[in-house]
Amino acid sequence: MEKFTEDKTGSFYSYLSEGCRLCQEGAKMVLFVTGLCPKNCFYCPLSDKRRGKDLVFANERLISSDEDLLKEAELMDALGTGITGGEPLLKLERVLHYIRMLKASFGIEHHIHLYTSLAPGRQVLEKLADAGLDEIRFHPPQECWNDLKNSQYANSLQNAKELGIEAGIEIPALEDAEKVSAFAEEMGVFLNLNELEFSDNNSEALLKNGFCLQSDTSSAAAGSCKFAGIAFEKCKKTHFCSSIYKDAIQLRKRFQRIAKNTAREFDEITEDGTLVYGVIEGGDQKLAEKTLQEMEIPSELFEIKDGKIEIAWWVLEELKEDIKEELEPSGSRLTIIERYPFEDGMLVELIPL
Repeated sequence: MEKFTEDKTGSFYSYLSEGCRLCQEGAKMVLFVTGLCPKNCFYCPLSDKRRGKDLVFANERLISSDEDLLKEAELMDALGTGITGGEPLLKLERVLHYIRMLKASFGIEHHIHLYTSLAPGRQVLEKLADAGLDEIRFHPPQECWNDLKNSQYANSLQNAKELGIEAGIEIPALEDAEKVSAFAEEMGVFLNLNELEFSDNNSEALLKNGFCLQSDTSSAAAGSCKFAGIAFEKCKKTHFCSSIYKDAIQLRKRFQRIAKNTAREFDEITEDGTLVYGVIEGGDQKLAEKTLQEMEIPSELFEIKDGKIEIAWWVLEELKEDIKEELEPSGSRLTIIERYPFEDGMLVELIPL
């Protein structure tokens, strides 16, 4: 077996592509270019919000213009972008446009990788290479795994390599993954194995296919890690990405990068990269503004918004009794919230005061 590195999340690797290395740092923006896809993989975790819908998201931001996309990349100080879907190559011109735009805006060193379940011909790959694509990861459906060397994926991998695109295969760690691993070794490309995970949208299909949860505290499917271990022995350039790793490392570090660039002076950034602050909402907002001024709370410690005031949580906590005495009769509510570091980011916790 090749020498490998293992971490406390259960991930292990003998090789990391540049795309994976930047993901480890939380430095890659996730560019979802469409929810359309011709495949019907039973393990697909895509949400109803995106599945089958021709929408574009950068991280969690819905994109309606090039400016939206560039702003999201700037907010997280992205060093690269991972293009995904759905099936990105169904919207080839859109993909080419985004690759060119990102390279033009952030430099050729802005690393871009793309996932596809298709096996594109040389002409499509030439267009991707000309636009500046750095890395491509093919996702052959499970029914193809037994005979990949006689499939179009072999041609696509070879063409991508000849065109200077780093090429690899990325699949969930399932039974027969070792056959894909042996094929990757034969082709001289890297293999990424993802721990199979339960989600709201694939749980029924996973159960029908005989999978169960690894534990009550994990979304990982039992046995997936074992299949990865078997496959690992067949390919010199392999990376197994655990379920815990995606949440505990990749997502957290990406949140931290975004939070660092978006947090206001009074927002507290947690270890998970979420933001914590206080909120005064409802009731008489003019009275709330006047109360804070009379208490001589520095203006940099709160922000007035339509229908509410956001404020340093520790200020709200320390002065809550005095503030409540003044504002509760008019119907104001005081809370401390924790949310994802995006515009209108998902609420993690709400604590009424």
